[in-house]
Amino acid sequence: MHILEIVFGNVLIALFVIIGAGLLLGSITIRGISLGSSGVLFSALLAGHLGLEIPGGVGNFGLALFVYCVGIGAGPRFFPALAREGGGLAKLGLLIVATGAATAWGLGVLLDLPQALTVGLFAGALTSTPALAAASEPGGIIAEGVAIGYGVAYPLGVIGVVIFVQVLPRLLKPDPAEIQEEDTHSAQQGVQNLAVEVTNPQLVGRPIDESSLADYACQISRVDHHGRFAPLRPDDVFALGQTLLIVGRPHDLQLAAHYIGKISTQTVLADADNERERLVVTSKKIGGQRLRDLHLMRNNRVVITRISRLGQEFVPTPDTRLETYDVLTSVGSAEDLKIFAEKIGHRPQAFDQTDLISLTLGLSAGIFLGMIPISLPGGSPMTLGLAGGPLLVALVLGYFGRVGRIAGHIPRPTRMLLQELGLVLFLAQAGIAGGRALAATIAEQGPMVFVAAALIALIPILVAYPVARSLLKLSQGQTLGGICGGMTSTPALGALTQSTPSQQPIVSYATAYPVALITMTVMAKILLQVLGT
Repeated sequence: MHILEIVFGNVLIALFVIIGAGLLLGSITIRGISLGSSGVLFSALLAGHLGLEIPGGVGNFGLALFVYCVGIGAGPRFFPALAREGGGLAKLGLLIVATGAATAWGLGVLLDLPQALTVGLFAGALTSTPALAAASEPGGIIAEGVAIGYGVAYPLGVIGVVIFVQVLPRLLKPDPAEIQEEDTHSAQQGVQNLAVEVTNPQLVGRPIDESSLADYACQISRVDHHGRFAPLRPDDVFALGQTLLIVGRPHDLQLAAHYIGKISTQTVLADADNERERLVVTSKKIGGQRLRDLHLMRNNRVVITRISRLGQEFVPTPDTRLETYDVLTSVGSAEDLKIFAEKIGHRPQAFDQTDLISLTLGLSAGIFLGMIPISLPGGSPMTLGLAGGPLLVALVLGYFGRVGRIAGHIPRPTRMLLQELGLVLFLAQAGIAGGRALAATIAEQGPMVFVAAALIALIPILVAYPVARSLLKLSQGQTLGGICGGMTSTPALGALTQSTPSQQPIVSYATAYPVALITMTVMAKILLQVLGT
């Protein structure tokens, strides 16, 4: 026991043990559901209850780093999504957040819950760590209550959305137009290539680039020329016995192959090293445009076979809109790819170069902005704080790409590492603060706090689904993906993509997610102010 007291008496050791234990807890997966990084909050709540301490200030450092990386990642898509998708998926994300906030406010008043606990329930039920960060910033008793509420509601929020997106499609009869998208086993295998031999006589003589496989969510990327798969050209036409290379998900590939002809067993070589590139979109002129309007085959002689967005990969259709910092897997000759890269603003360093000077300058500007008092009519001045300031600066930098000397892009692997580091440091401090009063708070509030958490998680979903289907005219796949994004629930998206090969949920999630993420952060602060009056 004496050794344990010495070990855990060291605040640095205690910090890393809490983080490690939390990440181990978060890695446990039950039926596709896991806590992820939020497991650190639960290990820290226990540590705080046991009286452990961690170094002071690490949570504030983690908070600033976390929200800055969130803003950099969301910035390129947040403002364009509001401008272009305001009538659809972005509006769905706003509806979910507003309904969740209204439900939390109503239950907080009805059940006479403490303001901090209520806001924590809101953040946890909608699985939003940035909202937790924004609401925890005042510190003290407020931070303790917010952390407790988040810890109570988060598991219910995750489980509720996962169950909803898995069970609802089985209970409702899908639209006839969507039946072909339903499949129960192949989506998890990801995007693949397949060689197909042309046997359909109706295709013979037709230009390949005009015979889109959009209905099958596939792309034809290469054509067999004398035993070698060469990139598709504008003048290539279908011919009997011809071998094509198509790209898509397994279920879609099978349907496309049946339409074109049959799966080929012929061995064909391809120069993937020189005729395929992963290119990053940075040009604002390209961002927001649909692929059909760019006429890439006619104008650039390239085919985009895959798009990676917010860590999700999908095969584009002619109606897919490119977004800034999309990663495009492009097929064409080396010279055509070079010209196309210049057109979309590709920068090779966008993959792996991190500008630490820009990172420190951006963080400094955000922290300074968060300290500036903002006068409100009829009220006392307020500040954006350590959460709002860096977030706003990062959103602007992420959208414009560069402001003066400060670059607004951090390569995704680096950004995710910094974001994760900041998150676990912040969660460790939040959990330690909340753990001291955890047992007393739950004993005082009783089981109704869990009922409130469940209602805050479920009511936004139950309101959003019929509105999206009836008023916003979204398909079932778009609606479910948009709900995952509006609830900022990546585990739910994972469960959804395992039950359908449709790529609609992924694209819809990527559109609604940044809007909901930022709106929740603002709404948490507003809710804290409203409940405090």
